[in-house]
Amino acid sequence: MTGTPVTPDTISRAVVRFDCTGTATGKMRNDLDVRMVSPMEEHFTLATDEGPFHGGDATAPPPLALFVGSLTGCIMTQIRAFAKRLDVPLDDLRVETRVEWDWEATGRTYETAPKSFEIDVYIDSAAPRDRVEALVAAARRGCFIEQTLGRANTIRHRIRDGGGWIEA
Repeated sequence: MTGTPVTPDTISRAVVRFDCTGTATGKMRNDLDVRMVSPMEEHFTLATDEGPFHGGDATAPPPLALFVGSLTGCIMTQIRAFAKRLDVPLDDLRVETRVEWDWEATGRTYETAPKSFEIDVYIDSAAPRDRVEALVAAARRGCFIEQTLGRANTIRHRIRDGGGWIEA
């Protein structure tokens, strides 16, 4: 994009869109080309891999590690960004996240289901407790990942079949 930089002060509403192309490059390694395409343009290169359980070489974090790290980083980012806007001084911030899934073998594959998401926020601030609580509440509402997890979502899968797509 050109012109005025996109910041919370320059826009009041936007659709935030990321696109990602993953390429299988090793036994279980995936190289990921991640692009933010709206409301601004950014580009990131990431990778995932699995350890021996899935036959990988552990050359990069497994997808679940990136997921839990992303959830933790998202709430931390929002707390820090909103602390400035809400005039809540932060002397220290630490977040500890625990995520559990149920895992069950089903023949030659397995099935999973989310079990729990727990996020402990440690904030050292001179602000009154009610303002710190308001900050965390605002950060929760602003965290894209937490808001995604808190809602029922429809995830569509398609498989390329010759010249077209079939729903999977």
